[in-house]
Amino acid sequence: MKWVFFVQLCFICAVSPAQQAASFSVNSLLQSNMVIQQAKLMKVYGTAPKGDLIKLKADWMKNAAEMNADKNNEWLGTIEVPAAIAGNYAAHTITIIDNSDTIQLNNVLIGEVWLCSGQSNMDMQLKPFLPWMKGVIDYESEIAAANHPDIRLLDIATDFKAQPVKKAKGTWIICTSQTAGDFSAVAYYFALELLNKLHVPVGLVTSAVGGSSCQIWTSRETLSSDAALNKKYLYPYDTSVHSKEILDSIITFEKVLRLALFYNAMIYPLKNISLRGFLWYQGESNKDDADMYTRLNIAMIKNWRALFDQGDLPFYFVQVAPYNWQQNDSTAFNYAIFREAQSNITKEKNTGIALTMDIGDAEDIHPRNKKDVGIRLAKIALAKTYGFKNIQYEGPQFSGFTINKNIVTVSFDKASIGAGLTTSDNQPVKYFFIAGGDKIFYPAFAQIINDKIVLRAPQVDKPVAVRYAFTNYPITNFCNKDGLPAMPFRTDTWNVIPSSNTQKQ
Repeated sequence: MKWVFFVQLCFICAVSPAQQAASFSVNSLLQSNMVIQQAKLMKVYGTAPKGDLIKLKADWMKNAAEMNADKNNEWLGTIEVPAAIAGNYAAHTITIIDNSDTIQLNNVLIGEVWLCSGQSNMDMQLKPFLPWMKGVIDYESEIAAANHPDIRLLDIATDFKAQPVKKAKGTWIICTSQTAGDFSAVAYYFALELLNKLHVPVGLVTSAVGGSSCQIWTSRETLSSDAALNKKYLYPYDTSVHSKEILDSIITFEKVLRLALFYNAMIYPLKNISLRGFLWYQGESNKDDADMYTRLNIAMIKNWRALFDQGDLPFYFVQVAPYNWQQNDSTAFNYAIFREAQSNITKEKNTGIALTMDIGDAEDIHPRNKKDVGIRLAKIALAKTYGFKNIQYEGPQFSGFTINKNIVTVSFDKASIGAGLTTSDNQPVKYFFIAGGDKIFYPAFAQIINDKIVLRAPQVDKPVAVRYAFTNYPITNFCNKDGLPAMPFRTDTWNVIPSSNTQKQ
């Protein structure tokens, strides 16, 4: 478990650069048991003495590819990977030859590969990691049933570097009931849904660390090239005492909030891996950055897409779940403003958001229901990336409202309604609020009528604005009949300080 508590990285004794450069090797991330992305070029790369002829052959190739090690004792070749065939889980072999030396990668599968990153809710495993994480719901039976050898995991070891590096550590693991407990729960459930729908192998590359900020997963160049991000993050860091400290191997809460360190050590080294897309579950450590998070996260998305150089790869992410932050103030809404900033990320092309408003736990920042999170991410991918036509992948999305005297009628985007509006518990809709010109919000009686929500509050004679689930920790019940929760929203832009004076319970 790559968690920030009681963790220390080991120093590793290495041969000298000259000795390293003279040896024949394949990059450590290219291993037996891996999954490679179908229908894309696979980059195979490593080191060898300058000028050596490297021969590269996969068992589906007629002729070997050849390349020479360059003056830096490095080589890189490409393999055309065929499209996966549904139901075909055949294992393959890739052979790399340098003179009399041979490296063979066995049990290689062709399928779909996703990079899964973020902080602790992405890193959270199926099994418990006490006292901070209790494991997923029914983790004993879930792990016991997790014999899916066509799902493979490469979990990148936690590391941080001041400058980008070419190598990272991790081992490709086959999913069995003996190994699945160590899998990222969100990533596992996502992969299982894809496996069951696509019938091709799924590879997961997880690179996530608890407590980490978005800026630590973003390159310095990205932050420095944007004046607002530079002012907010880079300049304060570069002028702080932390920027002058020697970077030791101890992981602390302070370090996981620094800039670019995980990008350098845990994202940059992955750039040659062919992917289908990215999954992202992060935000808790940036909860006070609502004014800048949309800009920061979109900058990171563009940074990653440019690094991997595979076009506008899909970026699907999870909105942070309800949590009280030990405030026990049901009217506070600073976390709701952060969720709003997350929802604005979907304005960037080829993105999608999975909601957790109905499956959170106000008392636990690591809610145990990760199955629905993974499935919801998979629904987005199946619909938007894989082209499935009959998959509802989003819950009700606000589209507009009208006012008739003291009655407010709220409408939703037609595609988001799905099979119709409902509640998950057959109880009245919760967490709608309306306000008049005094900007004080009162709980509204809400009814579902003809796929609209009709609202009224006795205290508000002349409604002006509507909010839905716009507080820190509402566990919602409003959804579509496909079981997907409605997106929180507000119709006002009032920049008022969250307090019990602006929203009544």
